[in-house]
Amino acid sequence: MFNFVKKMLYTVLNKLRSYKALRQVGSHHNQIFVGGPTSLTKTTHLGRNPNFNGMVINGYGEVTFGDNFHSGTDCLIISSNHNYDFGKRIPYDETNVLKKIVIEDNVWFGDRVIVLGNITIGEGAIIQAGAVVVSDIPKGGIAGGNPAKVFKYRDMDHYYELKKKHLFH
Repeated sequence: MFNFVKKMLYTVLNKLRSYKALRQVGSHHNQIFVGGPTSLTKTTHLGRNPNFNGMVINGYGEVTFGDNFHSGTDCLIISSNHNYDFGKRIPYDETNVLKKIVIEDNVWFGDRVIVLGNITIGEGAIIQAGAVVVSDIPKGGIAGGNPAKVFKYRDMDHYYELKKKHLFH
């Protein structure tokens, strides 16, 4: 009985988180799954079938997710920063410098990934847990570290075979 109640509470909590996330975003294509604390923005645009297990988007810049995105827990995307180069005060002024972030289809983040602005993460890329992404990651790249660097590539022939068959998680 206890396991049944626990499972029901988990399901209800995930549905509430998903409802809240959909109300936060600028646009979306269908339902989403939110399995952990998640905070999105009105400048966030979601593709089909996104799965967030703990994501915070901080900032005012545009963040676009492609289809079938998956995140681990405690991920952070920073889409703007303070104006320190041309600001009217030191160390920065009141204005924000907007940073665009594009995350293409079928990208997977491990736990505690941090993404900084003005980058694109290519289709099918995997970002290793704890990575700090400060520059573009190419299609199929598997990247990790601080700063994140590509250390391997997916088998793209296999990837496209699964994609053609619509075998998505």
